[in-house]
Amino acid sequence: MALQWMILTYVVAAEAALALLLTFPSPKLLKNRFVSLISLILQPTLFIVPFAGFQLLDIYWKNEHRLMCTSEICTAAERDRYEKSVFKAQRNVILCTTACLLYWCIYRICKYHKEIQSLEEVEKRYKNE
Repeated sequence: MALQWMILTYVVAAEAALALLLTFPSPKLLKNRFVSLISLILQPTLFIVPFAGFQLLDIYWKNEHRLMCTSEICTAAERDRYEKSVFKAQRNVILCTTACLLYWCIYRICKYHKEIQSLEEVEKRYKNE
């Protein structure tokens, strides 16, 4: 596995862990601090979206220019190598889409939590009046 796929794998694992931590029930003060910390981290980690998009374009280009091994001349080893490269490409497409999807989910969870927080403050002000 090349370096870019290892980086993408680690990023997806970290995003999955963050998504799990955001969705676990926890005390309100801890949850507020955790959401604010993750919100600060989200903007610099936006690089993962264009990075994954570039990797998807690379996979597409390699797929379009891949040598086909469908004729009778191909040996079994060549066919196996071709199939293995197709499976790797499919795995990498799933990895790229998962990275983008998890980033979006974390962003939306933080945004919803902030909206709920502001609505609770408004409700508290109305109750005090």
